[in-house]
Amino acid sequence: MPKLTDAEVQTFLHEPGHLARIGTVDADGMPRVLPLWFIVEGDDLLFTPRSPAIIWQNIQRDPRAGISIDEDATPWRKVSVQGRVHVLHQPGDDDAWRDIYRRIAKRYVPADAADAYVDGTDDQPRALCSVWLADPSTKVVTWRMPVRGEDGRGVWAKRYYLPGTKWASE
Repeated sequence: MPKLTDAEVQTFLHEPGHLARIGTVDADGMPRVLPLWFIVEGDDLLFTPRSPAIIWQNIQRDPRAGISIDEDATPWRKVSVQGRVHVLHQPGDDDAWRDIYRRIAKRYVPADAADAYVDGTDDQPRALCSVWLADPSTKVVTWRMPVRGEDGRGVWAKRYYLPGTKWASE
C-alpha cells in the first residue's frame, strides 16, 4: 500500500479545498462525523467548531478524534489522523485568533467572499482547536493509489488479501 512521504503529506494538507471529516463520539456513544474546514500551521491541524455545535460538546466531553482528509481524483491521496483535540481558544475569545479563521476561510472560498463570511459571522463564537500532528500519541496514516510501474496489489494493505486468493498468492 503506497504511503505518502512527509513532504507529500505536507503538500497535500496545504492544498486548498480538501475537507477534514472529523469523527467524535456523542454523549450516547454514537459516532458523529462532520465535514469541516481546516488549516495546517506548523504541526497543528486547526479547525473551529462553533459553540452550539454538537462536535464542540463532544470535544469538551472526550477530546479524542478521528480525522480523514482525502480527495476525489487520482491519485486518491488520503491522510487519516487519530489524536487528541487541544482547545487553544475557548468560544468567545475569537478576537484573539480571528486572523487564523480568515486564513482557513480563504482556503475554501475567494478572498472577498472569505472576508465577508468571517466579518459577517464574527458575532458567532467559535473555539480554535488543534490536533498536534507531531505528538507521539497521534497516529497519522497515509495512502495513495499505486501509480504506473507500481504493483497494483498495493491498492490494499496485505492484511486484506485472504490466504489463497489470486493477489495474495502472487
